[in-house]
Amino acid sequence: MGTKKKLLVIDDDPDFVEVIVSILEDADYEVDAKYNPDEGFEALKTGSYDLLLLDVLMGRGAEGIMIARKIGDDERLRETPILIITGMREQIAFLFPGQPVHPSFVPIDELIEKPVKPDLLLEKVSELLRMAEERKAQTQTN
Repeated sequence: MGTKKKLLVIDDDPDFVEVIVSILEDADYEVDAKYNPDEGFEALKTGSYDLLLLDVLMGRGAEGIMIARKIGDDERLRETPILIITGMREQIAFLFPGQPVHPSFVPIDELIEKPVKPDLLLEKVSELLRMAEERKAQTQTN
C-alpha cells in the first residue's frame, strides 16, 4: 500500500475542524489543521501537502480567497488541489455563475457548502486527489 495522502485544513472554527479532521483520519488520510490564514499559508509554504481544504471567511473577511490566489501565484504551490468548504453562499448570498466555481473569481478546484456531509467530503477529496495524480502523470509523460 502507498503512503498516506497528506491534507491540510485551514479554518478558524475549531469545532468544525475537529469534525473534518476526524472524518478524514478515519478514511486513512494524514491531516494537519491550522486555525488562521497566516499559519495555514506558512504551513503550505514549508510543508508538502496533497490537498488543501480551505474555508473562505476567516480573520478580517474572505481571507481564504486571498490564500487561494497566493497559491495560484506560487509556482511550487499552484499544483496543490484546493477544496473550498464554506458557508459563504448562505452568509453573503454569493453565487458562482454558471458552474460550481467560477475560474476567473478564484483558482480553486471544487467548492462544497457547510454543513458538510461526510460522504460528499470523502468523495470530493478522493476525486481531487485522483485528478491531481492524473495531472502529475500527464506532466511526466509530456
